[in-house]
Amino acid sequence: MSTPPAAEHFDNAIQAPGTDESVWRAWSGWDRLPEVALPRSGRVVVVAAHPDDEVLGFGGSLALLAGSAVDVTLVILTDGEASHPHSRSVTPGELVRIRAQETRAALAELGVSRARVARWGIPDTQVAAYEDRVVARLLPLVTGADLVVAPWTGDLHGDHEAAGRAALAAARKTAIPCWLYPVWMWHWARPEAPEVPWHSAARITLPGDVQFRKRAAIARYVSQIRPLGPDPEDAAILPPEEIAHHAREQEVVFR
Repeated sequence: MSTPPAAEHFDNAIQAPGTDESVWRAWSGWDRLPEVALPRSGRVVVVAAHPDDEVLGFGGSLALLAGSAVDVTLVILTDGEASHPHSRSVTPGELVRIRAQETRAALAELGVSRARVARWGIPDTQVAAYEDRVVARLLPLVTGADLVVAPWTGDLHGDHEAAGRAALAAARKTAIPCWLYPVWMWHWARPEAPEVPWHSAARITLPGDVQFRKRAAIARYVSQIRPLGPDPEDAAILPPEEIAHHAREQEVVFR
């Protein structure tokens, strides 16, 4: 079967040399992004396409929510079993178990181990094919919430974009605010890139202790940041240069 155009576009963007974190840190546009306040009470529903998306894109904010009276529900659409499809070291079934354990450990690092976690088991890489079902399942969860958060619909990863679209649709049907967090954008985009809706971007400042907790949470995803084995097919999905984008003193959301 040929690679779908969207997936091919993502593969090309990720395989290309990315934007170094030093370029992002030198960007003068950070000060133009307004600061946005997280809810201090009520209920927040966070959607992730894969285990680790929520930590990479919104982990610091989750740690901040842990210090408030907010009730957090985390919906992880897939089990991330297709991260290493050709590995001879770990089977997809083993990855399901490993990544579930990593998620629990990461949430504990962030202080949100009591968050309600819903794993929906949608096939990894196929979220778009289940998008309508995801919207229907999200509706009762987001009804009455104070905020919905999901991956950005322009992230280039098909699962991320479908997860974001579904969350947006459910939020609009229930008149709930929805924020979208980027993950892979920091790799393929550059400051001031016209494809990025900077006019709707806002930042969430992370204190030093929260940055430390987020880095510790990312480190729990060993299956993604270290090789699974000796073969090229076992290479880390998130090399240090990618992790650097998510270890900043701020997170960004599109509103």
